[in-house]
Amino acid sequence: MKNTYAIVGMHCASCANIIERKLKKVPGVENIEASYGTETAQITSEGVSLESLNKVISPLGYTLKQEQKDEQENSSEGGVSENSEKNAELALLRNHVTISIPIVVLSVIIMAWEIFGNKYGYIPAMNEITKEFFHHLLPILATYMLFVIGKPFLKGFFRFLRHGQANMDTLIGMGTLVAFLYSFGVSAFEEILEPYIDTEIMYYDVAIVVIGFITLGKFLEARAKEKTSDALKALISLQAKTAIVKRDGTEVEIPLQEVKKGDFIIVKPGARIPVDGQVIEGQSYIDESMVTGEPMPVTKNIDDHVTGGTINQDGVLVIQAQGVGKDSLLAHIIDLVKSAQSSRAPIQKLADSVSAIFVPIVLVIAIGALLFWIFIGSQYMPLAQAIALAVSSFVGVLVIACPCALGLATPTAIIVGVGKGASNAILIKNAEALEKLSKIRHIVFDKTGTITEGRPKIIELINKTSLPNEAVIELAARLEKSSEHPLAHAITNALGDKKNSLEPAENFKMHKGKGVEGVVKNEKYYAGSDQFISEITPKSWEERSVQDKKVFEEHLKKGLTPIILATQEKVLAYFFIGDKIREGAKEAIAYLEKNGITTHMATGDHEESAKRVSQEVGISAYHARLLPEGKQDLVKKLKDSRALVAVAGDGVNDAPAIAAADVGIAMATGTDVAIETADITLLHGDITKVEQAIHLSKKTLSTIKQNLFWAFAFNVIGIPVAAGVLVPFGITLSPVFAGAAMAFSSVLVVSNSLRLKFAKI
Repeated sequence: MKNTYAIVGMHCASCANIIERKLKKVPGVENIEASYGTETAQITSEGVSLESLNKVISPLGYTLKQEQKDEQENSSEGGVSENSEKNAELALLRNHVTISIPIVVLSVIIMAWEIFGNKYGYIPAMNEITKEFFHHLLPILATYMLFVIGKPFLKGFFRFLRHGQANMDTLIGMGTLVAFLYSFGVSAFEEILEPYIDTEIMYYDVAIVVIGFITLGKFLEARAKEKTSDALKALISLQAKTAIVKRDGTEVEIPLQEVKKGDFIIVKPGARIPVDGQVIEGQSYIDESMVTGEPMPVTKNIDDHVTGGTINQDGVLVIQAQGVGKDSLLAHIIDLVKSAQSSRAPIQKLADSVSAIFVPIVLVIAIGALLFWIFIGSQYMPLAQAIALAVSSFVGVLVIACPCALGLATPTAIIVGVGKGASNAILIKNAEALEKLSKIRHIVFDKTGTITEGRPKIIELINKTSLPNEAVIELAARLEKSSEHPLAHAITNALGDKKNSLEPAENFKMHKGKGVEGVVKNEKYYAGSDQFISEITPKSWEERSVQDKKVFEEHLKKGLTPIILATQEKVLAYFFIGDKIREGAKEAIAYLEKNGITTHMATGDHEESAKRVSQEVGISAYHARLLPEGKQDLVKKLKDSRALVAVAGDGVNDAPAIAAADVGIAMATGTDVAIETADITLLHGDITKVEQAIHLSKKTLSTIKQNLFWAFAFNVIGIPVAAGVLVPFGITLSPVFAGAAMAFSSVLVVSNSLRLKFAKI
């Protein structure tokens, strides 16, 4: 069983690694993925309670909380229940920043005055009275900053001493505490220590400025991270808060979570439709742009389906609730986006591996730098200078080496990328698919409903019986009514409103990629491709007249698709179906080919029809008369070349190929099976969204690489400099600048990810 939990107390990528490492050892936990970017954990377990999980990690400062399943119950102006805690944390950080910034500014002024006045004489020197005043003020300010503002860092340090688990708070807590205790010791024993060390050098200002900068950085990072989930909040805000239902003959407005399946809901003009349902009274135009992306409103009549979150424009509708709460399409989309934003891309494995060992390595480097400058440095410089440099290097390494930027590099880009896709009607199921999509070299398209609109109609009917054409269509429609194939809809739709009252055939059976069979008035009928009918009634098929064969071939050359109605004894009728090429299909295929992606079309249709469509849209290769297994085999064959393969389709017969592909793409206008199997769903079946999805994938991956580069480069350069490798060249890095650089590196990474929100795809 897989559950998603919100994590309270998470401050860095190392926190995620600690949580994963600890919970993986809990009996019954099969898999866990903790994300610092979303502050959530996805845990797959059997028989493991939330209490038992928290028992393991609570001593380390972390708490898991069950995420609410019903978004409607907890939505409030686009937020969910966890937002209240995040808002409280943000408010606390804001207060700390408001208090600490004036103290930091004062400390920096004092620091600058001493350096540029007393040391170098660039400005008037500080007089003794002022100097003595600040000498006593700074310890007081540092005490407040460390033990009040910096309390979370100290807790992290003491947890490390108690449990041996180190994270960002450990590094900051240890560094600032050492700086404070060293300075306090010098202040308390100034006369005793004066012969041995330079008692003028103290680090109260370092403790103040480092904690101040890091608190400011955490506040800016939290605010920026909040913006990464704007797309999800926008989706949640589409949910109605209340619904007007008929109860005991009267209209009652109730909270949305109290609506039950089967309730009759009244939707007035201008109101948002609260749940998925079926129209039972009224007629209106519905703005479905939320789902379809199409700006033009759609007419809805009795028996039509409506989707929760869409807007009723003019008439009054009465709908019967069908998809309520988590069963609605909008709730499904929200869950899909949340799950994808919490998922982990393969490229993140490198960052995770480094983060897991990063903090222990930094501790070793910091202690090594401390010991080196005390014992080795003192051989080449005065002891007082060596000790001051040792303390400065120790604190600087601990402060600058926070792995936050590394931990945020991938998840923040994924969150924004997935949200960007959702706002453009591209639903991405997981981060792995988003990454793989940027690297595909082959893409296989289904024809009907993907390359074509999937709204085919009967172009010509050749009736070989004595029955009227309408009776033959009705007979075929009874067979096809239970089928989900777009070509079946062409026959049932030919009956107009009569299709709703039509009784389906009995003993219905579908032969995937071939046709259907069923019993009508105690006689078995078959409808499907010529290949299927030739297997059912081989003798009758072979003995067709020359004229019939000629007409059949002529229609195929026109690109029409045949559906043949037959019994086991004879052919009854030929339905020749035509379908329009989707708007933008040609341009989308041209874009893919131009970018080095080989396009294929796989269809169960005839050679001539497949050839005509592929030539019209510019597809490189077409594969006709393929059953579902054949499409799947084609995908496996393409994958044998070690190239990544994507499949785009919309039907039940596409599901095996979609499942076999590296990236499965489903048209939301297609069947549930295809959508559930796919990694990416295009909400209104627009083939041009494939181009946008690939473009988004490449931009997201590029952003991740940029983030990782800067995060790695920052630490690779910063840690050695802080440790003092450039001291022989007269270059040192003050812990003050190390703290500022560390704080803003995380903000830089998050800000870079946020650029994706404004990227054109």
